[in-house]
Amino acid sequence: MASKNNWYSNAAKAASRYAGRPATFFMALLVILAWIVTGPLFGFSDTWQLVINTGTTIITFLMVFLIQNSQNRDTEAIQIKLDELIRATQGAHNALLDLEELNEESLDAFRTRYGALAAAARKGLRDGMRDTDTPEA
Repeated sequence: MASKNNWYSNAAKAASRYAGRPATFFMALLVILAWIVTGPLFGFSDTWQLVINTGTTIITFLMVFLIQNSQNRDTEAIQIKLDELIRATQGAHNALLDLEELNEESLDAFRTRYGALAAAARKGLRDGMRDTDTPEA
C-alpha cells in the first residue's frame, strides 16, 4: 500500500508542477484556438462542441484531485514548520503544537484567548505602550 501512495504522491507532484507552468497554459490556449479554428470545418456541429466539453470536463475533474493533493501536502508542510517554530521558541506555548487537530470548541477557546491578547495589545499601543513583550496566554 505504501508504494501505491508513494506512486500517487510522486505522480501528483509531477503533474502539479507541469500543470502550473506557463508552457502548459499556452499549450491549453493553443488547443482552444485549434478547436475554434476547426469550427467552420465541422460546421460548428454538436459533435464539435462535445469534443471540447468532454475534454475540459475530464481535465477539470482530474485537476480537482491534483489541486487538493497539492493543497493538503502544502498545508501539512506549513503546519509542521509552524509546530517546529513553536517548539524551538523559548517561552512559546507547546500546547499550540498540532492545534489543527483540536475540535471546534477547543479552537474557539484558543481564539478567544488570543483575541483578548490582541485587543489588550492594541489598547496598549493607543496608550503609548510597546507591543513587543510576551504576555502570558
